[in-house]
Amino acid sequence: MRVGPFVFVTLLIAAPVGAQPRERLVLADVVAEALRSHPEIATAEHRYEAARQRPVQERSLPDPMISAGYNSSGNPVPGAGLGTEPTANIGVMVSQEIPYPGKLALRSAIASREADAEQQQIEAARLRITARVKQAYYSLASTYAVGDVLARNKALLDTLLKVSENRYSVGQAAQQDVIKAQTQLSILELQEQRIAQQRATHVGALNALLNRPASSPLARPEDLALKPFDYELDALIATATAHAPMLQRDRVMIDRSQLGVDAARREYKPDFAVNGGYYYMGSMPSMYEFRFDVKVPLRRERRAAAVAEQLSALQAARSTFDGSRLSLQGRLQEDYQMASTSARLATLYRETVLPQARLALESSMASYQTGAVDFLSVLTNFGSVLEYEMTYFDELTAFHVAVSRLEEMTGTALVH
Repeated sequence: MRVGPFVFVTLLIAAPVGAQPRERLVLADVVAEALRSHPEIATAEHRYEAARQRPVQERSLPDPMISAGYNSSGNPVPGAGLGTEPTANIGVMVSQEIPYPGKLALRSAIASREADAEQQQIEAARLRITARVKQAYYSLASTYAVGDVLARNKALLDTLLKVSENRYSVGQAAQQDVIKAQTQLSILELQEQRIAQQRATHVGALNALLNRPASSPLARPEDLALKPFDYELDALIATATAHAPMLQRDRVMIDRSQLGVDAARREYKPDFAVNGGYYYMGSMPSMYEFRFDVKVPLRRERRAAAVAEQLSALQAARSTFDGSRLSLQGRLQEDYQMASTSARLATLYRETVLPQARLALESSMASYQTGAVDFLSVLTNFGSVLEYEMTYFDELTAFHVAVSRLEEMTGTALVH
């Protein structure tokens, strides 16, 4: 059975977006590869490993000091007067500094908190890279979806052009109908070139995140789809406040600053030193020495300034946490509204606007065939369908990008 031109056009309007290729670029695989290979995560891990070595150093006693020397009588030659003069000797002394109890433990605790803060940087880097990969992935998927829309509508418009040329050849249509169709076809070709350029850009960005050469080929991503998003803003804010690495790090730094205050106050306490020595006296009996030294903390002005410095640092850490929390709340509000709005708009386009626009296009094409409407009406309806389809995928992309940022801030997967 021969299919007429407008039946073919109707089939094109109802056709799904793009054929399903055998191989697809799976998002979970891409994210896993980026987390394995991106240097930003390795840098954070190395910094954490370096910071983990500091607590052991801070809680260790200072190295002992060994002193060797002599006392001579009569001349400066070693051994002069040894055995005959009671002041002549050759000896060795060992000294060990001992900080006041608790000082080393506080210094070690401060270093441990700093290491904990670096550990949060690892999780922040992982979430940041994951979000960037998802955004590049969804942007790349959008270029394929829009490319399918352009290809399908280009085929539809090419069919309309042939119909208008046939009607013009028999005097049933004006020449401007043909010219308008040709112009619109040229515009679609320009849009295809723009989409191809955007696709190459997103491929390069995704390859960079995967630590691959920029020109490495990538399979087509999975098709964009609208996922359920039924979260409340207050719940997301509560989740982010509890789990966001940036806030976790700020909390750790508040604890570290509090320990810094305690350590500065502990400096009012004296430090000690234990000394022991042996002196060879020649034929005279050997001499032994033991000494216990106390470092008296008399410079109280300096210690008061150190305590004031740490108290200010503590207040700064608390203010940093409050500022980060408010900034995070503002970003959550913005991206939540973007995700919610894009989800609603995408649903509206898919379920209402696009079906109505396609119905109007089909009706105008049927009326154009009988001469009831002019070609401009058909072309206007065609442009509306094209615009709405592209806007639908724009909203889908905006939804997924906003959700990826929400996932980065909350530290929680929101869509699957």
